[in-house]
Formats: sequence, structure tokens, C-alpha cells
Amino acid sequence: MSSILYVQTSDDPERQYSPIVLALSAKAMDIDAKIYFLGQALRVLKPGAAEKIQMGSFPSLKDMMKQAIEKGIPIYVCEASKQMLGWDEVELDSDLKIVGAATLNDLTLEADSTMWF
Repeated sequence: MSSILYVQTSDDPERQYSPIVLALSAKAMDIDAKIYFLGQALRVLKPGAAEKIQMGSFPSLKDMMKQAIEKGIPIYVCEASKQMLGWDEVELDSDLKIVGAATLNDLTLEADSTMWF
């Protein structure tokens, strides 16, 4: 099975939908898809933030992420980025997988392709 890793580095609301839509499309095409949030992108994962992001006719970012997780697409969050933001006490959604920075290297090496946003 082919695999694609989508890496989100931006907290720009307009850039949030592409990796999720593409991951959902990949999953529908029987491609293994994973999403990894890194750096400033974590800002959209802070409790309450994803619910406030809604672009065009799309559901909220929170609903899109929930749909991706329900379809079996893991969403990884960089622990080092969480520390960089000073979020030691911030509790993120339990469906998100908090992982070490080296996990991005592993996921990149395992994927057939990567796309960065």
C-alpha cells in the first residue's frame, strides 16, 4: 500500500484544510495517510481554536479533524513544538497522538511521499 505523510507547519487558518482534505482523499483511494503538526501549526490545536476555524462551505477544522481520525488517519503532534510554545500544561484533544520529534524523521522515511504545508 502506498503512503503519504502530510506535514502542517502553519497556523494560518486558510492553510489548514489542504492536508486534511488530501489525507481524506488519499484514504478513499486506499492510500495510507498520516498528518503531522509541527511548530506554529500547533496553535490551531489549542483547546477551542479548531472549532473557531471554518472556511467557505467546509465544516469547522475541528469537525474535519474528527472526520479524518474516524477514518483511521492518525494526527501526530510534535512534543518538542508543544514545549517550544510553553504548553507544558495545555491538554490537547485525546485523539491526537503526542510524539517525539524523531517520529517525524521515522514517518518521513517510511512514507512513499511527503507534502508540507
